[in-house]
Amino acid sequence: VKTDPELAEVFGNFAFDEVQRYGKLDVKTRVLVTMASSLAQQAAATYEMTLRAALANGVAPVAVREVLYQAVPYVGMAKVVDYIALTNDFLMKNGVEPPLEPQAVTTPETRMEKGLALQKEIFGDEIERMYETSPANQLHIQRALSGNCFGDYQTRTGLDVRTRELLTFSMLVSLGGCEPQVKGHIRGNVNVGNDKDVLLAVVTQLLPYIGYPRTLNAIACLNEVIPERG
Repeated sequence: VKTDPELAEVFGNFAFDEVQRYGKLDVKTRVLVTMASSLAQQAAATYEMTLRAALANGVAPVAVREVLYQAVPYVGMAKVVDYIALTNDFLMKNGVEPPLEPQAVTTPETRMEKGLALQKEIFGDEIERMYETSPANQLHIQRALSGNCFGDYQTRTGLDVRTRELLTFSMLVSLGGCEPQVKGHIRGNVNVGNDKDVLLAVVTQLLPYIGYPRTLNAIACLNEVIPERG
């Protein structure tokens, strides 16, 4: 701020005033989707800002930890691992001692069954079609999506299904180059109750952090999956 007061003023007025006047996201949701976006972008300074905002606005430490775990199958452990250490250090400095309470609801024996069930709950018949049309040498990826991505991670408690889908959407939009997956998770979000207005509010919240090109790509995906009436 001291070295770049003009930029601080312009960015602050846009990100913390103009942007936040759009949509009806609550403060906790704004913080969580921005946290997910900063993880996807490897934006450490923004991530630390969201950590402070999370605790200041009553986001439970378990929920913060679950954002990290949710990120692993979507952005990769290579991008998440340093943020786990950063988060644990932050929590300890604020009187929260890891490890936090376990949130897993699957075992190695049940992860595939429960993960597949959750996939179908979110995406419907599309999951059966994915299995039916997958080449034999690629079925292991479909099984990994069911058992690992959904069974190991998305079934966890600490965040509800609607919030996890918003976080996934936020990460995919922020990564860039993931438009097919963005479209799939737009459909998933709608199926769990996050309509176009909510998703537009999330994209608007992320705009100052991801820039206009990725924002416009996300809106193009939204308009393709959920066309504007008239």
